[in-house]
Amino acid sequence: MVTDRRASWLRGVLDLLVLSCLTDGESYGYEIAKRLDEAGLGRIKGGTLYPVLNRLEEAGLVRAEFRAAERGPGRRYYRLTPEGRRGLKEQGAAWRAFHRAVEEALDRGERDV
Repeated sequence: MVTDRRASWLRGVLDLLVLSCLTDGESYGYEIAKRLDEAGLGRIKGGTLYPVLNRLEEAGLVRAEFRAAERGPGRRYYRLTPEGRRGLKEQGAAWRAFHRAVEEALDRGERDV
């Protein structure tokens, strides 16, 4: 039986995906998770997403600001820093190169099956 490996693949690229969700402007956790789900990446739970956002904030790649709401709980809004934009560009290029290498290796392997 083949194991579904998508969750472990996602962990390896989730930081980049979160950064990419912030390229058009600030957002909050629920909206980021919703965008990733709509992109076909599945439902990202808060217990997975918020540690990523905290790690990105500690690394200086995103900046967070808490805003009180008129009704209901407040939200933390996240936005990219200049370092985050540079990191997304550099690591995005590295991910694409890695992805191409994986595709080529899989193509070779599948031809031999």
